[in-house]
Amino acid sequence: MRDIVTAITPGLVEILGVLLTGIIAWASAKAREKWGIDIEARHRQALQSALMTGARLALAHELTGQKALDIILHYVRQSVPDAINNLNPDPDVLVDLAKANLEQAVTEKARDLAGGAVDKLTEALKRAGA
Repeated sequence: MRDIVTAITPGLVEILGVLLTGIIAWASAKAREKWGIDIEARHRQALQSALMTGARLALAHELTGQKALDIILHYVRQSVPDAINNLNPDPDVLVDLAKANLEQAVTEKARDLAGGAVDKLTEALKRAGA
């Protein structure tokens, strides 16, 4: 019996080694897949946040048109270079994203201004007894 165990032990060790290597490779691939997706999502979020901050910055400086887009894109390149490098978006896509965020920032600012005006009018009407 001891001879049989001694004879098959090297084969079992080799099989066990191959199985463990396979399990480790599978787990490693799953981890890279999971963390790679998480990292990409963080880069996308950072890029989006920088685009909106750049758009608000352009509005704060009362910039429009190409000057507004230039400051947005400059801000994005300076604030999230890792996101730009990892996502590697086409320059035209970045311009389109900058335009969309500028439009969104303008809409939000207009909504805020209109809301403030309505609030002031409501207060004035209340004071007047209406």
